[in-house]
Amino acid sequence: MSELETFNHLVGPVEKFDDLLGHCITHIDKKHDELKLYLSDAVYVHMYHQQDCCEDVFIEDICGDLDDLIGSPLLQAEEVSNRDDNGPLEEYDESYTWTFYKLATNKGFVTIRWYGSSNGYYSEYVDVRVVDDSKRNDIYVLTSDSVSV
Repeated sequence: MSELETFNHLVGPVEKFDDLLGHCITHIDKKHDELKLYLSDAVYVHMYHQQDCCEDVFIEDICGDLDDLIGSPLLQAEEVSNRDDNGPLEEYDESYTWTFYKLATNKGFVTIRWYGSSNGYYSEYVDVRVVDDSKRNDIYVLTSDSVSV
């Protein structure tokens, strides 16, 4: 077990998004519209969207440098969602949701901005799970009490 893995183990389990406070990210894997924030070689926070029929959810922007999140305890871990204040990305979007994940260490701040749109029936939210590859299953589906900005 590495020093960061031991540190994360001592900080405690991650059951909701703000439980990431104090944990150290060991590395980050970013693919198109998917992020994995690793807390150890096998345990990671998986941010993605399970696409269905008539919706689109994607990372619209990342403000800040993801590398600033690696190797230092998280001082901020917050999820904020809104439906009305920022307006739709495209004028034809019938229903939409902006979701912001705000993360910070002593090295810098990162805001991951997701955008979801649909016909109003399908999910516009980001799926966030803690996964343990050594057990081949999700440990927790992360939730938070989202607040409007």
